[in-house]
Amino acid sequence: MNGKVILVGAGPGDSGLLTLRGRAALEAADVVVYDALVGQGVLAMIPPNARRINVGKRSSNHLVPQHEINQILLHEAQEGNNVVRLKGGDPFLFGRGGEELELLAEHGVDFEVVPGITSAIAVPAYAGIPVTHRDFTSSLHIITGHTKAKAEAQIDYPSLVKLNGTLVFLMGISAMPTIMEGLLAGGIDPDMPAAVLERGTTAHQRRVVSTVKNLVEDACAAGIKTPAIIVVGRVCALAGQFHWAEDRPLGGLRILITRPRELMSAFAGRLRALGAEVVELPSIATQAIPDNTALTGAFSCLDRYQWLTFTSPSGVRIFFEELRRMRRDVRCLAGLKLAAIGPSTARALEEHGLQIDLMPERYDAAHLGGALGVAANGARVLILRAKIGSPELTRALERAGVGYDDVPLYETVYACANAELVKDQLEQGEVDYVAFTSASTVKGFVGAMGDLDYSKLNAVCIGEQTAAEAQQYGMKIVTAQSATIDSMIDCLTGLSRPKEGGV
Repeated sequence: MNGKVILVGAGPGDSGLLTLRGRAALEAADVVVYDALVGQGVLAMIPPNARRINVGKRSSNHLVPQHEINQILLHEAQEGNNVVRLKGGDPFLFGRGGEELELLAEHGVDFEVVPGITSAIAVPAYAGIPVTHRDFTSSLHIITGHTKAKAEAQIDYPSLVKLNGTLVFLMGISAMPTIMEGLLAGGIDPDMPAAVLERGTTAHQRRVVSTVKNLVEDACAAGIKTPAIIVVGRVCALAGQFHWAEDRPLGGLRILITRPRELMSAFAGRLRALGAEVVELPSIATQAIPDNTALTGAFSCLDRYQWLTFTSPSGVRIFFEELRRMRRDVRCLAGLKLAAIGPSTARALEEHGLQIDLMPERYDAAHLGGALGVAANGARVLILRAKIGSPELTRALERAGVGYDDVPLYETVYACANAELVKDQLEQGEVDYVAFTSASTVKGFVGAMGDLDYSKLNAVCIGEQTAAEAQQYGMKIVTAQSATIDSMIDCLTGLSRPKEGGV
């Protein structure tokens, strides 16, 4: 039985511009066939269990020819797979989506199209250029800079000029001199505002606003490269007044975050709201320990303990999953006092209706143990955490003469499913900061990246233990004032894009 192919427009680069329907299609995919122009933030949304096929289409440089892409889609669907064809921008706007559907329709394969936000509108918007404005123009015209048959498109420039609208040229950077000459020959005002917009909607977007007669020279002086689009029209003059994307607190920064997938979204969302382009690369995963007899034993005699201690949100999550699996609920915790290593863990408990009784002033294992050593005062403590946890916690309890049971809830697994998608960015200096929220995330990241030159990597670390781990690899380190996500975000907003950022 045939599967299905869904053509998904990934938008122009910013992962926040992927549609809800597009994300849902990605999450259900067995196979994802993607282009080079799909943003890294969108690629990071591909589920770890989905098979990825990079066909590398970028302008005239195709890793896989179009006819072979068509065959790949047909073959994968005929194998019964749910296939997502992920394309930059919109599949039907110079995206050759129609060509890809022809073979599928011929063989009776089901397909669906999820439109995407086109760069023709989004990129100017991120540069402060409204493509229409009643005081300037009421029409928009989108033109391709090249066609299937010829390297340069055959354009009726006099007719375009007469339209007196905003002109957006896609895939036209290599043909920019010809396009400007054509417009001038077609009668356009040489002083008509014009702009070239590079890598629009990403953290490292750039714009050059000029005139039709000077755009080629000014773009060349700025070193503009693909991917970029050309905009011609009086609305281009509004960019100086309407620019906004780079003005946000984290505008212009690309930040790689390495938290476990289940903890990723809140941190990433806050960074994006402040203007950062976020690349998600979970470098560790947490797996509940199967057949956990130690935990079962602790549950069977909870009345032995007076304190229950958690050292991570993941521990809280897995604890309550196990509680439900054993068909028990929070009533079994009656009378127990709760200790949390920091605010994130405390919030995880609060989501289950539980208020903590103790949290140390400094959010690490040593200070948690010290605070518990005083508060427990001879009572017995049940510690629920990772299989390999910091020995500082138990050492502090032993020094205080406090009895405890250290029960592992989960194992930390080092895994970077999308590592190959971002290593090239790191090597080319495309990532400004890498955010590490634990020593384990550093270990997982380094294990996935291999022989990277870490001395050129700018690391923002949540605390001293994390910073110490990063220091072993020679990273440039900034440590948050306190070991919280809030403090990490404050730290990042106080930084600027490194002059020699990345690797």
